[in-house]
This record gives sequence, structure tokens and C-alpha cells, in this order.
Amino acid sequence: MLWGGMDDDFDLEMMRRAMELAQAAADAGEAPIGAVLVDPVTRQVVAEAYNEPIRLSDPTGHAEILAMRSAAAKLANYRLSGLTLYVTLEPCAMCAGAISHARIGRLVYGASDEKGGAVVNGPRFFEQATCHSRPVLENGLLADESAAMLKAFFRARR
Repeated sequence: MLWGGMDDDFDLEMMRRAMELAQAAADAGEAPIGAVLVDPVTRQVVAEAYNEPIRLSDPTGHAEILAMRSAAAKLANYRLSGLTLYVTLEPCAMCAGAISHARIGRLVYGASDEKGGAVVNGPRFFEQATCHSRPVLENGLLADESAAMLKAFFRARR
């Protein structure tokens, strides 16, 4: 569902934070993707991260995965039921699978990823019969800004 915002101001604040994290990733030479995990009841940030597969020498070092790992450790629970994940780019299949396994309650993302996305593009992971848990989906929040950051990052490297 295109972003309609359950709480417009708070959602924008959290996505702006994810954009700041994406910029930090770009500054570190990583693909500019940021993620913020929030408890929607308390409005507290539980964890945040940005892409770091190069620095970590870890192909699973995506922003979403790193944020979920941090949150799970902080909460001492591999289930992140009910949390909201804000991410600047449509999650890939790996991240969508982890989101499902973690039982994330709501996923808000910015730019769609026609090449590597797995939510509204590609395999449409959450629509598959084998998907155990499906978050409420909202996309398009700060999509233009996120897409522009990604395009500028990759254009500079070509």
C-alpha cells in the first residue's frame, strides 16, 4: 500500500532518521540504505543501522538485518512482534524473509527497487503462501529523496 501514514509526523521523523543513516553508509563507501526499528506504542527507537556488508565482510550486512540483530539482542528475543521497521529502500528477498521470521508488525519503506526488491517487485515475498508472517506494508515515504541518494551514490562510482 502506498504510504498514507498512520502518524504522518512521526513516520516522517523516523524515515528522516533512516535517511541520515543512509547518508552515513554512503560516507563510509557503503550503499546508502538506512533502517530504524521502533516500538510504535512507546515511540522509542529500539535499534538502527545502515548497510555495512563491505566493512563487515558480511553479505548479510544489510541495514535491515543489522537493525533486527541489534533489536533482538537488546530485547533478548528473536521475535520482534509489533515493531515498525523504517527502511529507505524496498527490502531484498533475504531481508524480507528475516522481516517475516522476526514477526515485524509494520514495514515502511521509501524507494522501490525494481532490480533487487522483493516486496512489491521481484518475488513479492509477503504474498507467497509459504510466508509465515506478513507486516502491514506502506511504501513511498521519502521515496524520491531515497532514490536520488542511491542514484547519486552509484553514478559517482561508475
